[in-house]
Amino acid sequence: MAIISKKKIPIKISDQLRSYLIKYDRESNLPIDYPSLLRYDNSIPLYDGSGKDTLWETVFFPQEEMNNIYLSLKKIYALMKADGDMSVMDHLFIDRVDLCVYGNTQPFRIRVVNRINDNFDYFYIKHADASRIYGLELEHLLSPNKLQYLVFRDTLIEEHIVGIPGDQFIKTHLDNPNLNEIRLAKEFVKFNERCFVRLLGDMHSNNFVIDITPDFEEVDYRIRAIDFDQQSYEGRRAIYLPQYFKQNNPIIQIGLKNMTPESVHQYQREERSLIANRMKMDRVRVEDLLNTMCIDRLSSTENVKQLGEELADFYEDREFLACASMGELVMLSLEMLIRKPDLYKDYITGDRN
Repeated sequence: MAIISKKKIPIKISDQLRSYLIKYDRESNLPIDYPSLLRYDNSIPLYDGSGKDTLWETVFFPQEEMNNIYLSLKKIYALMKADGDMSVMDHLFIDRVDLCVYGNTQPFRIRVVNRINDNFDYFYIKHADASRIYGLELEHLLSPNKLQYLVFRDTLIEEHIVGIPGDQFIKTHLDNPNLNEIRLAKEFVKFNERCFVRLLGDMHSNNFVIDITPDFEEVDYRIRAIDFDQQSYEGRRAIYLPQYFKQNNPIIQIGLKNMTPESVHQYQREERSLIANRMKMDRVRVEDLLNTMCIDRLSSTENVKQLGEELADFYEDREFLACASMGELVMLSLEMLIRKPDLYKDYITGDRN
C-alpha cells in the first residue's frame, strides 16, 4: 500500500524554469493574480445537487471591486480559450468564484457561463508550485492529453480537466451493466505505466478523473491525472504506481478478473512505446524541460537517494545511484524506455520481466 508520509512543501519557480515558461509561451502578463482574489469579504458553503457540503465555499467581493475582478477573470478565460480575443467572450459571464478551503493550496475555481445556452466551463487560479508546473508540462508532452495553463509571477492558471472523479466513478459506475471492464482495466494499466515512467505520484482515485467516450459499438475510457503536486517528490517507488493505492483496489480487482499477465504486458509495452514516440516528436522541448528540471531542487536529498536506490534495483542499473536530483531520475527513467523497452512490472502477479 502506498502512503504519502508528509505534507509536501510548495517549491518556488526558479529562474531557469521561468525562462522555459517564457520560451514556450506559458508565461503571460495577466490582469489579476491569486492574492487579488483573497480580497473577498464574505463567503457561503457550496452544496451539491443532493444537499451535500462540497467543502468549497462561494466567495463574494466588495461591490466596488467586483466588476473589475470579474472583467479580469473574463480576460484570463479569453487568453486561455481564444488567444485573448475578447470579442468572442461577449456572451459569457462569470457566474461564481469558489474557494477550496480544505486543500493544501486552497485554489479558486471560476465558473464561466454562456448566457445564450447556459453552457458552462471552469478554470482554476492557484499558487504557482514548481513541482505542479513540471507535472503539467510532462503531462502535456508525454501523455495523450494536451493541457492549457498559464503562469503569472507566483500565480498559476489551469484549465478544467473534464471527467468523472475517480472515487465517484468507483462508487456509481462499476455496477453499471454497460461497463466495459476490459477496456477500463486496459486503460488503468496504461495510466499506471504513464505515471511510473515520468514519476508522477499520489494517483489515488481522488486525484484522477475518468473520461467516458462513446464508441460506435462500445464505450472507451481515458484516465486523466488532475493533481500534479506530487511530481517527482517522494522517495518511495510505490508512490509512483497507482496500483499500490488502496483507493484504486476496485479497479485493480476488475483487472485481476479480466486480464492475463500476457495482456497486461502487451498494454505496458504499447504505452511505453507511445511515450517514447511522443518524446521523439517533441525532442527539443522535452530536452529543454528535462535539462531545466535536472538543475532544480524539487525534493530532499534523502528522497532523491532513496528513489535512486529503488529505481536502480528495479531497472538493475546502478546509474540511478549517481543521480543528484529528481530531474535526473526522471530523465534516466525516460531513457529506460529506449534502453530497456521490455522491462516492466506486472501489477497482476508482481513478477519482473
